Amino acid sequence: MPTRRVRVRHALATLLAIATTATAACDSHRAEAGPQPAAAPAPQPGPAGATAKDGQAPDTTQGPSGPGAAVADSLARAASPAIRALYVNRFAAQSARRMRELVALADSTEVNALVIDLKDEFGLNYRSANPAFAQNAGEMAKLRDVRALTDTLRAHGILPIARLVVFKDSVTARVHPQWTIRRPDGSIWRDHKGLAWVDPHQRELWDYNIGVAEELARLGFGEIQFDYIRFPEPYASLPRQVFPGDKGQSKPDAIREFLQTANARLDKLGVRTTADIFGLVTTVGGPLEVAQHWERLSPVTDVLLPMVYPSHYPPGSLGVARPNAEPYQIVFRAIKRARERDAALGITGRENVRPYLQAFSLGKPDYGAEEVRQQKQAVYDAGYDGWVLWHPGSKYAPFEAALEKGPLASRKRTAAAR
Repeated sequence: MPTRRVRVRHALATLLAIATTATAACDSHRAEAGPQPAAAPAPQPGPAGATAKDGQAPDTTQGPSGPGAAVADSLARAASPAIRALYVNRFAAQSARRMRELVALADSTEVNALVIDLKDEFGLNYRSANPAFAQNAGEMAKLRDVRALTDTLRAHGILPIARLVVFKDSVTARVHPQWTIRRPDGSIWRDHKGLAWVDPHQRELWDYNIGVAEELARLGFGEIQFDYIRFPEPYASLPRQVFPGDKGQSKPDAIREFLQTANARLDKLGVRTTADIFGLVTTVGGPLEVAQHWERLSPVTDVLLPMVYPSHYPPGSLGVARPNAEPYQIVFRAIKRARERDAALGITGRENVRPYLQAFSLGKPDYGAEEVRQQKQAVYDAGYDGWVLWHPGSKYAPFEAALEKGPLASRKRTAAAR
Protein backbone atom coordinates (compact mmCIF):
# COMPACT_ATOMS: atom_id res chain seq x y z
CA MET A 1 0.00 0.00 0.00
CA PRO A 2 1.45 3.42 -0.90
CA THR A 3 2.42 5.65 2.00
CA ARG A 4 0.56 8.86 2.76
CA ARG A 5 3.52 10.88 1.42
CA VAL A 6 3.42 9.00 -1.89
CA ARG A 7 -0.34 9.50 -2.15
CA VAL A 8 0.02 13.22 -1.52
CA ARG A 9 2.81 13.51 -4.11
CA HIS A 10 0.64 11.66 -6.64
CA ALA A 11 -2.34 13.93 -5.92
CA LEU A 12 -0.19 17.02 -6.34
CA ALA A 13 1.31 15.71 -9.56
CA THR A 14 -2.17 15.06 -10.93
CA LEU A 15 -3.35 18.50 -9.90
CA LEU A 16 -0.37 20.19 -11.53
CA ALA A 17 -0.92 18.20 -14.71
CA ILE A 18 -4.52 19.37 -14.84
CA ALA A 19 -3.48 22.98 -14.22
CA THR A 20 -0.82 22.80 -16.92
CA THR A 21 -3.17 21.50 -19.59
CA ALA A 22 -6.07 23.78 -18.71
CA THR A 23 -7.09 26.27 -21.36
CA ALA A 24 -9.40 28.29 -19.16
CA ALA A 25 -7.36 28.86 -16.01
CA CYS A 26 -3.81 29.20 -14.95
CA ASP A 27 -1.67 27.72 -12.19
CA SER A 28 -4.56 28.00 -11.16
CA HIS A 29 -4.28 31.49 -12.52
CA ARG A 30 -3.28 31.84 -16.18
CA ALA A 31 -3.76 35.15 -17.98
CA GLU A 32 -6.03 35.27 -21.02
CA ALA A 33 -4.69 33.67 -24.19
CA GLY A 34 -1.51 35.70 -24.32
CA PRO A 35 -0.13 39.06 -25.34
CA GLN A 36 -2.47 41.28 -27.32
CA PRO A 37 -1.47 43.93 -29.87
CA ALA A 38 0.05 46.95 -28.18
CA ALA A 39 -0.01 49.39 -31.12
CA ALA A 40 -2.60 51.71 -29.58
CA PRO A 41 -2.49 52.05 -25.77
CA ALA A 42 -5.97 51.75 -24.33
CA PRO A 43 -7.54 54.89 -22.85
CA GLN A 44 -7.47 55.23 -19.07
CA PRO A 45 -10.82 55.26 -17.31
CA GLY A 46 -11.77 58.49 -15.60
CA PRO A 47 -14.82 58.98 -13.37
CA ALA A 48 -17.22 56.07 -13.76
CA GLY A 49 -14.74 54.50 -16.15
CA ALA A 50 -15.19 57.20 -18.82
CA THR A 51 -12.20 58.50 -20.74
CA ALA A 52 -11.06 62.09 -20.34
CA LYS A 53 -12.69 64.53 -22.76
CA ASP A 54 -10.79 66.17 -25.61
CA GLY A 55 -7.67 64.15 -24.86
CA GLN A 56 -7.16 65.81 -21.47
CA ALA A 57 -5.96 63.71 -18.57
CA PRO A 58 -8.37 63.39 -15.65
CA ASP A 59 -7.74 65.82 -12.79
CA THR A 60 -6.22 63.71 -10.02
CA THR A 61 -4.94 66.52 -7.81
CA GLN A 62 -7.83 65.94 -5.43
CA GLY A 63 -8.58 62.61 -3.82
CA PRO A 64 -11.96 60.93 -4.26
CA SER A 65 -14.80 62.21 -2.13
CA GLY A 66 -18.31 61.23 -1.23
CA PRO A 67 -19.88 58.19 0.42
CA GLY A 68 -18.37 55.73 -2.06
CA ALA A 69 -14.83 56.79 -1.23
CA ALA A 70 -15.59 56.48 2.48
CA VAL A 71 -16.80 52.93 1.96
CA ALA A 72 -13.65 51.97 0.04
CA ASP A 73 -11.43 53.60 2.68
CA SER A 74 -13.20 51.69 5.44
CA LEU A 75 -12.73 48.44 3.52
CA ALA A 76 -9.02 49.14 3.22
CA ARG A 77 -8.57 50.02 6.88
CA ALA A 78 -10.93 47.58 8.57
CA ALA A 79 -9.42 44.58 10.32
CA SER A 80 -12.05 42.14 9.07
CA PRO A 81 -13.97 43.43 6.06
CA ALA A 82 -15.99 41.02 3.96
CA ILE A 83 -14.42 41.31 0.50
CA ARG A 84 -16.30 39.92 -2.48
CA ALA A 85 -14.26 40.60 -5.58
CA LEU A 86 -13.77 39.98 -9.28
CA TYR A 87 -10.42 39.36 -10.98
CA VAL A 88 -9.49 41.87 -13.72
CA ASN A 89 -6.66 41.01 -16.12
CA ARG A 90 -4.31 43.61 -17.60
CA PHE A 91 -6.20 43.86 -20.89
CA ALA A 92 -9.57 44.47 -19.24
CA ALA A 93 -8.00 47.03 -16.89
CA GLN A 94 -6.69 48.97 -19.92
CA SER A 95 -10.09 49.06 -21.60
CA ALA A 96 -12.39 51.97 -20.69
CA ARG A 97 -15.41 50.01 -21.91
CA ARG A 98 -14.57 46.90 -19.89
CA MET A 99 -13.89 48.92 -16.76
CA ARG A 100 -17.22 50.74 -17.13
CA GLU A 101 -18.94 47.35 -17.31
CA LEU A 102 -17.13 46.00 -14.25
CA VAL A 103 -17.76 49.13 -12.20
CA ALA A 104 -21.45 49.02 -13.16
CA LEU A 105 -21.62 45.37 -12.14
CA ALA A 106 -20.10 46.18 -8.75
CA ASP A 107 -22.41 49.17 -8.31
CA SER A 108 -25.48 46.96 -8.73
CA THR A 109 -24.38 43.89 -6.74
CA GLU A 110 -22.60 42.71 -3.61
CA VAL A 111 -19.20 42.98 -5.36
CA ASN A 112 -17.10 45.55 -3.48
CA ALA A 113 -13.55 45.00 -4.75
CA LEU A 114 -11.63 44.41 -7.98
CA VAL A 115 -8.36 42.45 -8.12
CA ILE A 116 -6.36 44.07 -10.92
CA ASP A 117 -3.22 42.77 -12.63
CA LEU A 118 -0.48 45.36 -11.96
CA LYS A 119 2.44 42.95 -12.33
CA ASP A 120 1.86 39.72 -14.22
CA GLU A 121 3.82 37.28 -16.35
CA PHE A 122 4.34 40.05 -18.92
CA GLY A 123 5.89 42.54 -16.51
CA LEU A 124 4.44 45.69 -14.96
CA ASN A 125 1.02 47.00 -16.02
CA TYR A 126 1.81 50.60 -15.10
CA ARG A 127 4.56 53.14 -15.65
CA SER A 128 6.66 53.14 -12.53
CA ALA A 129 8.24 56.39 -11.37
CA ASN A 130 11.20 54.38 -10.06
CA PRO A 131 13.82 53.84 -12.82
CA ALA A 132 15.01 50.61 -11.16
CA PHE A 133 11.48 49.21 -11.36
CA ALA A 134 10.78 50.58 -14.83
CA GLN A 135 13.60 48.53 -16.36
CA ASN A 136 11.65 45.38 -15.40
CA ALA A 137 8.42 46.66 -16.92
CA GLY A 138 8.37 44.53 -20.08
CA GLU A 139 7.11 45.48 -23.54
CA MET A 140 3.33 45.13 -23.10
CA ALA A 141 0.97 48.11 -23.14
CA LYS A 142 0.36 49.63 -19.72
CA LEU A 143 -2.22 51.61 -17.78
CA ARG A 144 -1.76 55.32 -18.38
CA ASP A 145 -2.90 56.70 -15.03
CA VAL A 146 -3.14 54.34 -12.09
CA ARG A 147 -4.15 57.09 -9.65
CA ALA A 148 -7.14 57.99 -11.83
CA LEU A 149 -8.17 54.32 -11.80
CA THR A 150 -7.94 53.90 -8.03
CA ASP A 151 -9.70 57.21 -7.42
CA THR A 152 -12.53 56.12 -9.71
CA LEU A 153 -12.94 52.79 -7.95
CA ARG A 154 -12.88 54.34 -4.49
CA ALA A 155 -15.44 56.94 -5.55
CA HIS A 156 -17.74 54.00 -6.34
CA GLY A 157 -17.05 52.29 -2.99
CA ILE A 158 -14.91 49.63 -4.67
CA LEU A 159 -11.67 48.56 -3.00
CA PRO A 160 -8.75 48.49 -5.49
CA ILE A 161 -6.59 45.38 -4.98
CA ALA A 162 -3.29 45.02 -6.84
CA ARG A 163 -2.30 41.53 -7.98
CA LEU A 164 1.46 41.01 -8.28
CA VAL A 165 2.99 37.89 -9.81
CA VAL A 166 6.23 37.35 -7.89
CA PHE A 167 8.50 34.41 -8.74
CA LYS A 168 7.29 33.38 -12.21
CA ASP A 169 8.87 36.49 -13.67
CA SER A 170 10.61 35.96 -17.00
CA VAL A 171 10.90 39.72 -17.58
CA THR A 172 12.93 40.29 -14.41
CA ALA A 173 14.87 37.10 -15.12
CA ARG A 174 15.92 38.54 -18.47
CA VAL A 175 16.97 41.88 -16.98
CA HIS A 176 18.61 40.39 -13.88
CA PRO A 177 19.98 36.95 -14.83
CA GLN A 178 21.92 36.91 -11.55
CA TRP A 179 18.58 36.41 -9.77
CA THR A 180 17.53 33.30 -11.72
CA ILE A 181 17.21 29.66 -10.75
CA ARG A 182 20.08 27.65 -12.27
CA ARG A 183 20.79 24.17 -13.58
CA PRO A 184 23.59 22.04 -12.11
CA ASP A 185 25.87 23.14 -14.97
CA GLY A 186 25.35 26.80 -14.04
CA SER A 187 23.07 27.71 -16.97
CA ILE A 188 19.63 29.23 -16.43
CA TRP A 189 16.91 26.72 -15.54
CA ARG A 190 13.72 26.93 -17.62
CA ASP A 191 10.31 25.35 -17.21
CA HIS A 192 8.44 23.25 -19.79
CA LYS A 193 7.48 26.41 -21.68
CA GLY A 194 11.05 27.62 -21.81
CA LEU A 195 10.45 30.38 -19.25
CA ALA A 196 13.07 31.33 -16.69
CA TRP A 197 12.01 31.78 -13.06
CA VAL A 198 13.67 33.99 -10.47
CA ASP A 199 15.11 32.49 -7.28
CA PRO A 200 12.73 33.05 -4.32
CA HIS A 201 15.74 33.12 -1.96
CA GLN A 202 17.20 36.29 -3.53
CA ARG A 203 16.85 39.25 -1.15
CA GLU A 204 17.37 41.85 -3.89
CA LEU A 205 14.40 40.31 -5.67
CA TRP A 206 12.36 40.65 -2.48
CA ASP A 207 13.21 44.34 -2.28
CA TYR A 208 12.10 44.84 -5.87
CA ASN A 209 8.71 43.15 -5.46
CA ILE A 210 7.97 44.72 -2.09
CA GLY A 211 9.09 48.09 -3.46
CA VAL A 212 6.60 47.75 -6.33
CA ALA A 213 3.92 46.85 -3.78
CA GLU A 214 4.74 49.95 -1.73
CA GLU A 215 4.60 52.17 -4.82
CA LEU A 216 1.17 50.76 -5.70
CA ALA A 217 -0.06 51.26 -2.14
CA ARG A 218 0.88 54.93 -2.43
CA LEU A 219 -1.08 55.05 -5.71
CA GLY A 220 -4.27 54.07 -3.93
CA PHE A 221 -4.41 50.29 -3.66
CA GLY A 222 -5.74 49.11 -0.30
CA GLU A 223 -4.47 45.55 -0.61
CA ILE A 224 -1.51 43.86 -2.28
CA GLN A 225 -2.21 40.33 -3.45
CA PHE A 226 0.91 38.28 -4.21
CA ASP A 227 0.50 35.45 -6.73
CA TYR A 228 2.94 32.78 -7.92
CA ILE A 229 4.27 32.98 -4.40
CA ARG A 230 5.95 29.63 -4.80
CA PHE A 231 8.76 27.66 -6.39
CA PRO A 232 8.37 26.04 -9.82
CA GLU A 233 7.40 22.39 -9.98
CA PRO A 234 10.44 20.09 -9.79
CA TYR A 235 9.49 17.90 -12.74
CA ALA A 236 11.65 14.81 -13.12
CA SER A 237 11.77 15.43 -16.88
CA LEU A 238 13.59 18.74 -16.34
CA PRO A 239 17.09 19.40 -14.98
CA ARG A 240 17.50 19.77 -11.22
CA GLN A 241 16.90 23.25 -9.88
CA VAL A 242 19.80 25.04 -8.14
CA PHE A 243 19.15 28.11 -5.97
CA PRO A 244 22.23 30.32 -5.70
CA GLY A 245 20.66 32.47 -2.99
CA ASP A 246 19.41 29.81 -0.60
CA LYS A 247 22.25 29.92 1.99
CA GLY A 248 20.84 26.78 3.58
CA GLN A 249 17.28 28.12 3.93
CA SER A 250 14.45 25.70 3.15
CA LYS A 251 11.98 26.50 0.39
CA PRO A 252 8.92 26.82 2.68
CA ASP A 253 10.85 29.08 5.03
CA ALA A 254 11.90 31.32 2.12
CA ILE A 255 8.27 31.80 1.06
CA ARG A 256 7.25 32.46 4.66
CA GLU A 257 10.00 35.00 5.26
CA PHE A 258 9.25 36.88 2.04
CA LEU A 259 5.58 37.29 3.04
CA GLN A 260 6.51 38.16 6.62
CA THR A 261 8.90 40.87 5.37
CA ALA A 262 6.33 42.21 2.91
CA ASN A 263 3.64 42.28 5.59
CA ALA A 264 5.80 44.28 7.98
CA ARG A 265 6.63 46.89 5.33
CA LEU A 266 3.10 47.17 3.92
CA ASP A 267 1.59 47.46 7.41
CA LYS A 268 3.37 50.81 7.69
CA LEU A 269 1.35 52.02 4.71
CA GLY A 270 -1.95 50.74 6.08
CA VAL A 271 -2.62 48.12 3.41
CA ARG A 272 -3.21 44.40 3.67
CA THR A 273 -0.78 41.69 2.54
CA THR A 274 -2.49 38.68 0.96
CA ALA A 275 -1.32 35.65 -1.02
CA ASP A 276 -2.79 33.28 -3.62
CA ILE A 277 -2.04 29.60 -2.99
CA PHE A 278 -2.95 26.22 -4.44
CA GLY A 279 -6.24 24.79 -3.21
CA LEU A 280 -4.52 21.59 -2.07
CA VAL A 281 -2.62 23.58 0.58
CA THR A 282 -5.74 23.60 2.77
CA THR A 283 -5.87 19.79 3.02
CA VAL A 284 -2.29 18.53 2.60
CA GLY A 285 -0.61 18.27 6.00
CA GLY A 286 2.92 19.31 5.09
CA PRO A 287 4.41 21.65 2.51
CA LEU A 288 3.74 21.01 -1.14
CA GLU A 289 6.74 20.52 -3.41
CA VAL A 290 6.22 24.10 -4.59
CA ALA A 291 6.86 25.12 -0.94
CA GLN A 292 3.41 26.35 0.09
CA HIS A 293 2.52 25.24 3.63
CA TRP A 294 -0.58 26.42 5.48
CA GLU A 295 0.93 26.61 8.96
CA ARG A 296 3.88 28.67 7.73
CA LEU A 297 1.89 31.10 5.59
CA SER A 298 -1.33 31.82 7.46
CA PRO A 299 0.29 33.54 10.48
CA VAL A 300 2.33 35.95 8.32
CA THR A 301 -0.40 37.17 5.93
CA ASP A 302 -3.58 39.13 6.51
CA VAL A 303 -5.52 36.85 4.16
CA LEU A 304 -4.79 33.62 2.30
CA LEU A 305 -6.62 32.96 -0.97
CA PRO A 306 -6.68 29.23 -1.77
CA MET A 307 -7.63 28.55 -5.40
CA VAL A 308 -10.19 25.85 -4.71
CA TYR A 309 -11.39 25.39 -8.29
CA PRO A 310 -13.31 22.09 -8.39
CA SER A 311 -12.04 21.36 -11.92
CA HIS A 312 -8.45 21.31 -10.63
CA TYR A 313 -8.94 18.51 -8.12
CA PRO A 314 -8.17 14.93 -9.25
CA PRO A 315 -11.03 12.40 -9.24
CA GLY A 316 -11.71 11.12 -5.74
CA SER A 317 -10.23 14.17 -4.02
CA LEU A 318 -11.75 14.97 -0.62
CA GLY A 319 -13.96 11.92 -0.97
CA VAL A 320 -15.69 13.27 -4.11
CA ALA A 321 -15.68 11.03 -7.17
CA ARG A 322 -16.13 13.85 -9.72
CA PRO A 323 -14.96 17.09 -8.12
CA ASN A 324 -15.95 19.35 -11.02
CA ALA A 325 -19.51 18.03 -10.83
CA GLU A 326 -19.87 18.83 -7.11
CA PRO A 327 -18.65 22.38 -6.58
CA TYR A 328 -20.34 22.82 -3.21
CA GLN A 329 -18.75 19.73 -1.68
CA ILE A 330 -15.22 20.49 -2.90
CA VAL A 331 -15.23 24.11 -1.76
CA PHE A 332 -16.94 23.36 1.55
CA ARG A 333 -14.57 20.54 2.48
CA ALA A 334 -11.44 22.41 1.41
CA ILE A 335 -12.36 25.64 3.20
CA LYS A 336 -13.69 23.91 6.31
CA ARG A 337 -10.28 22.27 6.68
CA ALA A 338 -8.60 25.66 6.31
CA ARG A 339 -10.77 27.00 9.13
CA GLU A 340 -9.83 24.06 11.36
CA ARG A 341 -6.13 24.60 10.74
CA ASP A 342 -6.41 28.33 11.41
CA ALA A 343 -8.27 27.63 14.65
CA ALA A 344 -5.39 25.41 15.77
CA LEU A 345 -3.08 28.39 15.15
CA GLY A 346 -5.33 30.69 17.17
CA ILE A 347 -6.53 32.51 14.04
CA THR A 348 -10.30 32.83 14.23
CA GLY A 349 -11.32 35.82 12.09
CA ARG A 350 -14.03 35.35 9.46
CA GLU A 351 -11.93 37.07 6.76
CA ASN A 352 -8.56 35.40 7.18
CA VAL A 353 -9.44 33.07 4.31
CA ARG A 354 -10.91 34.37 1.05
CA PRO A 355 -10.99 31.63 -1.59
CA TYR A 356 -10.82 32.03 -5.33
CA LEU A 357 -13.93 30.46 -6.87
CA GLN A 358 -14.33 28.96 -10.34
CA ALA A 359 -16.15 31.22 -12.81
CA PHE A 360 -15.04 29.34 -15.93
CA SER A 361 -15.68 25.95 -17.52
CA LEU A 362 -13.06 23.24 -17.68
CA GLY A 363 -14.50 19.82 -18.42
CA LYS A 364 -18.07 18.83 -17.73
CA PRO A 365 -20.41 20.15 -16.56
CA ASP A 366 -20.12 23.67 -17.92
CA TYR A 367 -20.16 26.29 -15.21
CA GLY A 368 -22.80 29.01 -14.92
CA ALA A 369 -24.51 31.02 -12.22
CA GLU A 370 -25.76 27.96 -10.31
CA GLU A 371 -22.26 26.48 -9.90
CA VAL A 372 -20.95 29.85 -8.67
CA ARG A 373 -23.88 30.14 -6.27
CA GLN A 374 -23.06 26.73 -4.81
CA GLN A 375 -19.43 27.68 -4.29
CA LYS A 376 -20.38 30.91 -2.54
CA GLN A 377 -22.73 29.03 -0.23
CA ALA A 378 -19.97 26.55 0.58
CA VAL A 379 -17.72 29.43 1.69
CA TYR A 380 -20.41 30.79 4.01
CA ASP A 381 -21.18 27.35 5.40
CA ALA A 382 -17.49 26.76 6.10
CA GLY A 383 -17.42 29.90 8.22
CA TYR A 384 -16.12 32.68 5.98
CA ASP A 385 -17.70 35.67 4.25
CA GLY A 386 -15.42 36.65 1.36
CA TRP A 387 -14.46 35.28 -2.05
CA VAL A 388 -13.00 36.25 -5.43
CA LEU A 389 -14.42 35.07 -8.74
CA TRP A 390 -11.83 34.10 -11.35
CA HIS A 391 -12.44 34.14 -15.06
CA PRO A 392 -9.23 34.29 -17.12
CA GLY A 393 -10.78 36.80 -19.52
CA SER A 394 -12.51 38.77 -16.73
CA LYS A 395 -15.92 38.14 -18.33
CA TYR A 396 -18.60 37.68 -15.67
CA ALA A 397 -21.90 38.19 -17.50
CA PRO A 398 -22.70 34.42 -17.51
CA PHE A 399 -22.38 34.39 -13.70
CA GLU A 400 -24.10 37.67 -12.82
CA ALA A 401 -27.27 35.91 -11.68
CA ALA A 402 -25.24 34.36 -8.84
CA LEU A 403 -24.43 37.80 -7.41
CA GLU A 404 -26.81 39.26 -4.87
CA LYS A 405 -28.26 42.62 -5.83
CA GLY A 406 -27.57 45.71 -3.81
CA PRO A 407 -24.88 46.33 -1.17
CA LEU A 408 -22.84 43.61 0.49
CA ALA A 409 -25.19 41.08 2.03
CA SER A 410 -24.62 39.45 5.37
CA ARG A 411 -23.34 35.91 5.54
CA LYS A 412 -26.02 33.30 4.99
CA ARG A 413 -25.45 29.79 6.22
CA THR A 414 -27.61 26.84 5.27
CA ALA A 415 -29.43 24.94 7.98
CA ALA A 416 -27.30 21.84 7.34
CA ALA A 417 -24.12 23.72 8.24
CA ARG A 418 -25.38 25.39 11.42
